[in-house]
Amino acid sequence: MNRGGNGRVMALTEELVARCHRDVTDAGPDPDAMYLDDGDYAAMIAGTLAARPDQGPLWLFAYGSLIWKPEVEHTEERVALARGWHRSFCINMNRWRATKEQPGLMMGMDRGGQCKGLALRLTDADPAEQLDKLFRREMTLKPSTYKPRWLKLATDDGPLTALGFVINRKGRAYAGMLGEDEVADRLATTCGHWGSAADYLYNVVKNLEQRDIHDRHLWRLQHLVAERITARR
Repeated sequence: MNRGGNGRVMALTEELVARCHRDVTDAGPDPDAMYLDDGDYAAMIAGTLAARPDQGPLWLFAYGSLIWKPEVEHTEERVALARGWHRSFCINMNRWRATKEQPGLMMGMDRGGQCKGLALRLTDADPAEQLDKLFRREMTLKPSTYKPRWLKLATDDGPLTALGFVINRKGRAYAGMLGEDEVADRLATTCGHWGSAADYLYNVVKNLEQRDIHDRHLWRLQHLVAERITARR
């Protein structure tokens, strides 16, 4: 049982998530897609660092899986608010946690509203090396569905600037704004070689709630997904 702030108990449980798991063989990269190469990454990293507003500590804004799997080492984390962006399952997916036969959705940070997550202070290691790891994790296709952006964040310890990955609406996999029922249906059913979409949603909500970050939209979504999984039996 997972409890969040104010004693909230998640409807989506490990037992329900386990019902969604299937053994799926990875079909591999899409042969029709164009992928970023070493030169693309080098150019993006150089451009991002050139646009860096200050030369203080390097911060990363985490709003989804980067919270529990940040890819790079960090020395501090702060609850932070990004205004002008919100979490949204707006990315089409046919690999990882879905298949071509049963396409799924991945979460991104799209325009509008606000998004509370974590600001992670990275180590003093070479910024270019740290960004290389992050960019290769977050961006693979051309045009990329995510794009790096320096975000102004509000924290209890004052404002700071952090690198975030926001949605590129011109990206190849951008799905646009979808209805809540369609999102819940797809999250409750899709699975790939990395696991199920329900497992991803469960981990996002659990990790947010453990830090007393309550996203009302995701909280309702995990209830809807739990209802759909339960109804299948």
